[in-house]
Amino acid sequence: MPGKFGYKRDRRDRRDRRDEEQVNLLAQWEPKTKIGQQVKNAQITRIEQIFATGKPIKETEIIDTLIPNLEDNVLEIASVQRMTKNNRKQKYRATVVVGDRNGHIGLGVGRDVEARPAIDSGIKDAKKHMISISLGCGSQECNCNSSHSLPLKLSAKCGSAHVILKPAPKGVGIVAGETVKSVLELAGVKDVWTFSRGRTRDVYNVALATYKALDKLYGLKNIEALQVKK
Repeated sequence: MPGKFGYKRDRRDRRDRRDEEQVNLLAQWEPKTKIGQQVKNAQITRIEQIFATGKPIKETEIIDTLIPNLEDNVLEIASVQRMTKNNRKQKYRATVVVGDRNGHIGLGVGRDVEARPAIDSGIKDAKKHMISISLGCGSQECNCNSSHSLPLKLSAKCGSAHVILKPAPKGVGIVAGETVKSVLELAGVKDVWTFSRGRTRDVYNVALATYKALDKLYGLKNIEALQVKK
């Protein structure tokens, strides 16, 4: 069994090989959509330009080109079953979050008969559901005016899970459970207070509620005016 440092080195090597494969795939990429062609021809250079059009992202290569430094985190791998006429079929469901720790976050789900393909499918699905959020400092106890927290209080529900996000002063960190913390970290939030209610053991619902809460930041006008006046 490899030691601690050997495991980290193997993990880093796998990441390097994956990045190299991604570069090769992008070089061979032939866009099938108009947005993909514009990205390939460098007519679109920022992901916000696509969000402004309101059109969906149907090719993961668009995200790989515009946000090359994406990180991914597998939140859960669950076994799901579906009853058919003949027998019961079993698959793996992978819940994956991707982000660049700078205001871009995506959440996706992948299903397959094996775990590894389910994770790959989840990563692709998360890239197709990327959102851009505006970070800020909406805490009454902080006067830094930097983008380390959230500009205002947010909340969202998914199923029985209810997640509340409140701005926190600098240095507090992410006060949250493991699932909510993983989503907020990849989104770029550094200081926040969170409250979770309902069935918090359901990783998928909690992650989706957090994602929906952050999605409320997109499209808000005059974010600075909504923040707490200091």
